[in-house]
Amino acid sequence: DRVLVRVKDLTLEKADEEVWVRGRIHTSRAKGKQCFLVLRQQQFNIQALVAVGQHASKQMVKFAANITKESIVDIQGVVRKAYQKVGGCTQQDVELHVQRIYVISSAEPRLPLQLDDAVRPEVDGEEDGRATVNQDTRLDNRIIDLRTSTSQAIFCLQSGICQLFRETLIRKGFVEIQTPKIISAASEGGANVFTVSYFKTSAYLAQSPQLYKQMCICADFEKVFCVGPVFRAEDSNTHRHLTEFVGLDIEMAFNYHYHEVVDEIADTLVQIFKGLQERFQTEIQTVNKQFPCEPFKFLEPTLRLEYREGVAMLREAGVEMGDEEDLSTPNEKLLGRLVKEKYDTDFYILDKYPLAVRPFYTMPDPANPKTSNSYDMFMRGEEILSGAQRIHDPQLLTERAKHHGIDLEKIKAYIDSFRFGAPPHAGGGIGLERVTMLYLGLHNVRQTSMFPRDPKRLTP
Repeated sequence: DRVLVRVKDLTLEKADEEVWVRGRIHTSRAKGKQCFLVLRQQQFNIQALVAVGQHASKQMVKFAANITKESIVDIQGVVRKAYQKVGGCTQQDVELHVQRIYVISSAEPRLPLQLDDAVRPEVDGEEDGRATVNQDTRLDNRIIDLRTSTSQAIFCLQSGICQLFRETLIRKGFVEIQTPKIISAASEGGANVFTVSYFKTSAYLAQSPQLYKQMCICADFEKVFCVGPVFRAEDSNTHRHLTEFVGLDIEMAFNYHYHEVVDEIADTLVQIFKGLQERFQTEIQTVNKQFPCEPFKFLEPTLRLEYREGVAMLREAGVEMGDEEDLSTPNEKLLGRLVKEKYDTDFYILDKYPLAVRPFYTMPDPANPKTSNSYDMFMRGEEILSGAQRIHDPQLLTERAKHHGIDLEKIKAYIDSFRFGAPPHAGGGIGLERVTMLYLGLHNVRQTSMFPRDPKRLTP
């Protein structure tokens, strides 16, 4: 008949109530005839006191003190107002006076890492000589690392991004679709694909749901989105690349101009940012305790610059680059800083990329043969979305593919998709882990991938 109460709900309003709580033993400290426990539940924790008296014997105090860290327990106790603020706990105004304690699942005495070390800011550890936990140790023992208050907050907020993405697009009239991840040809005509055995032949893991999004537009769905895994066989060992990530993909038919789509995508991201500010302040503050960062800033409507304007800003800052040269990662970051200084925003759009640096299916700009109807979106100076108006005319698409030296036979199914009437359309793909990383101001995408996959990591 136990009704278990959430730790986050144990506030002064519950004072003097008798409750049952389940959680993990975070720390224990015996002191004479008392034992102080910290009971943790996701990113919330409370101090629990076992003291010799009417409900606790000396043996019970000793038993409580010997429960190993990370064991799961059920505690029956009375919520009491704390004499003074309980430092180190989220529930600082109350504590739990224990009457009974049951061990539900015992943890081994030796842990691969200490959770207190795993949530300590690196600067603090360096200053006082206390341990911090490096990234490989965290990822090798991911189940333990995911129990930290920081990790709990990161992935709660990431769940919120998905929820807000869906909410916003459904409200805008989009339909969610599910696309194949095992495909017969490379999605983007490139070499960076994973080949898999498929009965008596070979198949590929999808680099993108783009072909299927576009097929749905051709099938008159008008506005579609999908959330699902994306695979990239790139040997990129950087802070922002993964071989598998979650793609938030959008595709949309438009009436007059591809900026209709650009504006819709930008507004969707703005609604996500606003929703995170409103709903996830606790999680943002929890992450900021370990990884301090300035609040994410954005404008409404979103700042949109043309590529040539971005190049001009970089040249003014002393960067030498050509009109048709793609942005390098250092220049991307520098431009982000310049935009922040000038416009006070961490989120902006760069429009009208040079045609030469975009994929074959990108629509050329009818007003300028050297530019294209394509765009990228940036957060804190790093790209989070690459998109474009797609070529919907099969003859022009064939010409562009030949220009890029692509084997037409390999993309025949793609080109054929547009032979039965296709509306003008555009879209883009967003990396969920990258958005989470940059919104929170973190420095490595592996912090925002629950079980990251990169060229050197395939486990756990």
